[in-house]
Amino acid sequence: MAHTGELAALAERAVKRRGMTLLTLCLAVLVAQVDTAVVNLATRAIGDYFHAGVGALQWVVDSYNLTYAVLLLTGGLLADLHGRRRIFIAGTALFTIASLLCALAPSVSVLIAARALAGVGAALLLPASLAIVRVVWRDPVERGRALGIWAACNGVAMAIGPTLGGVLIRHFGWRSIFFVVVPLSVAAMLLAMSAVPESSDPRGRHVDVGAQVTGALALGALAYAAIVFRDSPAACALAGCVAIASLAAFVSIERRHGAAALVPLELFQVGAFRGAIAATSGMTFGMYGVLFLLPLYWQGTGRLDSTGTGLALLPMALVFVVVSPWSGPLSERIGSRATTAGGVVLIASGLATIGASAGSSSLLGAELGLALTGLGMGIATGPLMTVAVGAVDAARSGTASALVNVARMTGATLGIAVLGTLFATAHGGAAGLRAAMFAGAAVQLTGAAVSAVSMQRARHAA
Repeated sequence: MAHTGELAALAERAVKRRGMTLLTLCLAVLVAQVDTAVVNLATRAIGDYFHAGVGALQWVVDSYNLTYAVLLLTGGLLADLHGRRRIFIAGTALFTIASLLCALAPSVSVLIAARALAGVGAALLLPASLAIVRVVWRDPVERGRALGIWAACNGVAMAIGPTLGGVLIRHFGWRSIFFVVVPLSVAAMLLAMSAVPESSDPRGRHVDVGAQVTGALALGALAYAAIVFRDSPAACALAGCVAIASLAAFVSIERRHGAAALVPLELFQVGAFRGAIAATSGMTFGMYGVLFLLPLYWQGTGRLDSTGTGLALLPMALVFVVVSPWSGPLSERIGSRATTAGGVVLIASGLATIGASAGSSSLLGAELGLALTGLGMGIATGPLMTVAVGAVDAARSGTASALVNVARMTGATLGIAVLGTLFATAHGGAAGLRAAMFAGAAVQLTGAAVSAVSMQRARHAA
């Protein structure tokens, strides 16, 4: 009996310890994701404060997206090599320092640099936190619950971010959105030191510096080319050449490395995986474009203040949070091809609705478009990850899921760059929003078509 009691006490302590671990991880993830969600609301206030144009504001948002996208795979690798808790704490510390620098930035250039640093921190802490969940929860059922809670933080961030950001900006100014995350990030770091166990798994792996540098150059040059297209065609052409050369070098390096590559190219020979990547990048291309441009448009035309803008963006987040849990059963019922392509088509219809309603005296069209966008995201996001992971060997599932996240942030980076430039080229206002949203809808439809065709061919090949 005494022995049984001791075992029960040990089990209870283990459950409590894992609970503290999950709380720590979720706190850091929530802080990082909320920060990302609220920055779009602050772009108008930042632009007014620094007298910055749309191009500079694109970089305020995209510098974070860019560093996060290009370092995401390396962040996960560093966690495996040097310790997941260590990299999680390092990433959280870097994110905290970057947030403080953002809050104190004396110029828009410093703000852009600090946002890039925050992206580096996020690229370290987010994959490390996911890896810790997979290591700490050994039982598949318990791990699934923990991963569900971890993933729900993204939905919570989407739901509370706009409203929280709007209130903070209105009453305390744009710097407050960066100050507010500092104490929470420090709390996550302190908790991690005692609540998160250390683990690593080197197994002869190494950081692929050549691929990392060329990949970063390719994506960075592509984003730069899109942003400067309107003001400097020569710089745009030069950046485009750099992007093409860097991409060619990246592919050459990864081809030589084969199975040990940072991005194993053979995965893209799998049709279903290729389709999931295309649909994911297309989806975030439009979604992040909407989240960047609508606050600029509404606040720039005086339709809404920051609080009103935050509330007006809620339909997309709320519909996404409500629908997401049902995407799995829906996919099982009608098939992954229908849910993924259909969800992205719904996003396209949402963007087109927003574009068609630009200039209207009523917000009803924009709200309907946001709801359709959230519906499409909720239907497609989960099944896209399931398709990508299920299309490859089990040993490659972690790499596949990481590449989906890279595609997500790559689409976000290019969406803000391209659609923001279209908005500025049409001199902003209703005409600019209409042009950007229709272009975004076209990209969604292209992504949906590529996804549907790739998955259909993969099914026939099987």
